[in-house]
Amino acid sequence: MIKTYYYNYEDNSMYHDVDLENLDQLLENPDSLLWIDLYDCSAEELHYVGDLFNFHPLALEDCLQESPRAKLDKYDDYHFFVFHALRYFEDAKEEDEITSTELDVFMGLNYIVTIHPVALAAVGKVARICLRETELMNRGPEYLLYRIVDNIVDDYFPIIDRLGERIDDLEDNIFLNRGQEITEEILTLKRTIILLRKVLIPQRRIFGNINGHYSFFVNEENRPYYLDLVDHLDSILDTANTYRDLVNSTTETYYSILTGRTSEIITVLTIISIIMMPLTVITGFFGMNVHLPGSDNPYYLWFILLGMITVALGMMGFFRYRNWI
Repeated sequence: MIKTYYYNYEDNSMYHDVDLENLDQLLENPDSLLWIDLYDCSAEELHYVGDLFNFHPLALEDCLQESPRAKLDKYDDYHFFVFHALRYFEDAKEEDEITSTELDVFMGLNYIVTIHPVALAAVGKVARICLRETELMNRGPEYLLYRIVDNIVDDYFPIIDRLGERIDDLEDNIFLNRGQEITEEILTLKRTIILLRKVLIPQRRIFGNINGHYSFFVNEENRPYYLDLVDHLDSILDTANTYRDLVNSTTETYYSILTGRTSEIITVLTIISIIMMPLTVITGFFGMNVHLPGSDNPYYLWFILLGMITVALGMMGFFRYRNWI
């Protein structure tokens, strides 16, 4: 599906679903801005738009395939971006708890083309504003790009907050519970944080050097917005790194607790085995099928039981004296 939004600088008006066959006329004024949004589009629709703007075939190929990380490619008269929005489903299967949705962006002097496989809330919010007013498109293409990416970054914050709550619950539960549930929660959190950092770090690099060698040109009036975006990415990335360290620390603590509990169990079982050894010797000796002195005594059995109890209590006292139990 192809949606178009056109800001006409001359009459300060917004137009929608414009005819792309008049592309040269639409882009004639450098102060006007054309936004083409493609989602759930076919290869034919993508190549149709690509041919209109003469996009590089490698960039179009990246749009048809899922890129593993965010990036910025520079071409002669436009830039090609790859971003990733995150979707968080805590109640889904572990492998699908957090997924990334790719957003490809072509940005030229007075146009932006966005491509994404499914409808994105970050893009939809901007589109709804553009349907009503010129506020977002009269400041240039980089400001429109900023608003889209800023919405993507804002969607990271609820995920970060929820991960923090889950880590707090995990730290409490490792002292109360044990078993497969705790292990699965630790592994799930690790996978989620790894994917989060995999998305954040490349995007941070794109905006980390505005107007620098590895970045793209941004008008001076729009630079504060991108600097604020970088601050948000830094904050989220720092929090993600902290969560990674907390989960690793919690994992070590959990396995230390398991080791301690296992050691306690082994200690108890060892003490029981040690106590049973002399008792087994006694019962084996007096249980032989031969006549032993004193076996005719009616209190013979009770003397043996008393001796066994004495041995057991003596060993328990010795273990306690040595602080083994």
